[in-house]
Amino acid sequence: MTIKRATVNYGGPGLRFLGGTGSGHATPFDDEAGNTGARPMEVLLSALGACSAMDVLSILRKKRQQVSWYRVRVEGEQRAAHPRVFTSVRIVHEVDGRGVERAALRRAIELSASRYCPIGAMLASGVTRVSHWYLLRGDLPYDDEVAEVYVSGPHVEPGTEAEGETAAEAAVGAVDEGVTAR
Repeated sequence: MTIKRATVNYGGPGLRFLGGTGSGHATPFDDEAGNTGARPMEVLLSALGACSAMDVLSILRKKRQQVSWYRVRVEGEQRAAHPRVFTSVRIVHEVDGRGVERAALRRAIELSASRYCPIGAMLASGVTRVSHWYLLRGDLPYDDEVAEVYVSGPHVEPGTEAEGETAAEAAVGAVDEGVTAR
């Protein structure tokens, strides 16, 4: 099992945040009012497009298809009521290149969609268990409080998590790694 990590720090004013990845890259986030960064749902669509594009281009290269220009457009329709989840997403692969075979392109897109792109698979399947926790800092480090608040997605029986790690141990470990010196 591979663990990926990210952090999101408040950068103010308003609802501006700076996201950081485990690989050391940053993404600014904001809402419409502040408009100094991308909206989180836009970034999700971009991630889906990039995930599929990387698969498709890699497959086309292995099939020796000469792609000279490539763009992926992703459009998601959100429901009006909260939570404003995507109810449908359309991904359009625009490809140009001398002699690119239609069958090779169709197969590359099919393989990305059905086998390789984890973001598309996760969005389409609904198998992700998401647990929400908090770490409330106290006046002294030993006054910190950690608790699970809400779990969504498939039900997982206590003690059955992968690698023998319980949800509480995983959450506290993730929190401990993100704690900065006071």
